[in-house]
Amino acid sequence: MERALLQAVESFSNIQLIKHCFVVDLITQHHRGYLVTKSTPDIVCYGVYVLNRETNTIDKILSRVTVLATGGVGQVYRTTTNPAIATGDGVAMAYRAKGRIENMEFIQFHPTALYEPGLRGQAFLITEAVRGEGGILRNHQGDDFMRHYDTRKDLAPRDIVARAIDSEMKKSGTEHVWLDCRHLDEKKFKEHFPNIYEKCLSIGINIHQQQIPVAPAAHYSCGGIKTNEWGATSIVNLYACGECASTGVHGANRLASNSLLEAMVFAHRCFTDAKNKIATIDFQQDIPDWNAKGTTEPREMILITQSLKELQQIMSDYVGIVRNDIRLQRASRRLDLLFEETEQLYQNTTVSPQLLELRNMITIGYLIVKCASFRKESRGLHYNTDYPGQGSMAQNIVL
Repeated sequence: MERALLQAVESFSNIQLIKHCFVVDLITQHHRGYLVTKSTPDIVCYGVYVLNRETNTIDKILSRVTVLATGGVGQVYRTTTNPAIATGDGVAMAYRAKGRIENMEFIQFHPTALYEPGLRGQAFLITEAVRGEGGILRNHQGDDFMRHYDTRKDLAPRDIVARAIDSEMKKSGTEHVWLDCRHLDEKKFKEHFPNIYEKCLSIGINIHQQQIPVAPAAHYSCGGIKTNEWGATSIVNLYACGECASTGVHGANRLASNSLLEAMVFAHRCFTDAKNKIATIDFQQDIPDWNAKGTTEPREMILITQSLKELQQIMSDYVGIVRNDIRLQRASRRLDLLFEETEQLYQNTTVSPQLLELRNMITIGYLIVKCASFRKESRGLHYNTDYPGQGSMAQNIVL
């Protein structure tokens, strides 16, 4: 679908594709010398500053309307089903521009990603349809443990299965559980799940003789940039759609495949709303060039790599599937230090995609922790052992 859309876009002569660029920040009144805070009425987006990776310069792109469609945030965790680009850039930029962000505590973990020792980043997803076909989750003692957690056993909702697996892993001190498909018809499995079959074979697992090692992985963010029903954000002339947006359609827990429908519907609604007003919007011309005076080349890029690993470790250990207040407080303190160190790098050195992504990801970590700390209950994808029941907070948390 993505390839077909891109091919269609390239066929229109009136659409200019700007490649090899990384967006640094949204341009608002702040860049024209005005004080902008959360309480500033009518914050306006005039476009974006981008890092041109071919010229290594920061350019400005001015626009009447800007749409953020930057995807998810899964890379803030050690293991995720998301691609490497899911670093929360749009959400972080909107927050820095004083836009409203909501419900970032609702992070969905897919219960069954293929476990590969030492893997960081994108994991291979084992769809729940495998359990629908009769696959059985087992712990390291061989027990089909889901019967102890939910009457629906292996067919329980994702959040329940993910918490159950997390519990079994903590009890046994292991990094995965098993998905047993040995009893399933081999021919049918190959027909229904050819990619899973081939992937397992590629790492030496014959699923009809061996069990599949699986563990939860960060999968989807239900929160994001707060929008109305037309995709408009709290910043004038700025829209958001897809996973970076919080449209409200997922509530506290997304149902499978609804995100694709949401992306299609709200992308069109952004266009419909912007089309009706774009002729009345003027380009803002008095935007200054990016000021990089006083910055130097970074001496050690390894510092960025080390900070990224530390961030992913913090988020996975303290702000994962199951949380509590002590873990959230510990994460908050460690993120404060990471933020301070990264901002110092950002202010003093020339920017790179790696530094920009790290800066955005630390902001995302902060937003998840902040929202999770405010929600004194367990609801949907947010589970806090200090508040195990669903309380009366049937409301959005907006930052």
